[in-house]
Amino acid sequence: MAESQTVPARASAEFLAAFSDAFNRHDADALMTFMTADCVFDAAAGSEIHGTRFTGEAAVKAAFQAVFDSFPDAHWGEGRHYTMGDRGVSEWVFSGTHRDGWRIEAEGCDLFEFRDGLIAVKRAFRKERPKLGA
Repeated sequence: MAESQTVPARASAEFLAAFSDAFNRHDADALMTFMTADCVFDAAAGSEIHGTRFTGEAAVKAAFQAVFDSFPDAHWGEGRHYTMGDRGVSEWVFSGTHRDGWRIEAEGCDLFEFRDGLIAVKRAFRKERPKLGA
């Protein structure tokens, strides 16, 4: 996180809100400061029951960056964040224009597992909707 920002308490609603803010800045480096070195990210889409799974800092960071590259105006709005012990939830509305020209706007959520106050697992879920015109 940027030095000028106040670091929120780990594994808190404020922590998840700051994580979401880093997504909206498209700051993959900042995102990784919230996650454990052996983190797991289960994407909303993929051929496996859990979606596409990315494991470890390098793979997760690359997956996040790929979203930013595919949706240059990606935004996660209307965020609501909750934590309870070693679990957390973020609800949001994802909107963006794919680099191929189609748009998406859909509700979604992330389910989190924390370890040592950091995100160890992030599971993304998003409503499936038809592609919208540009």
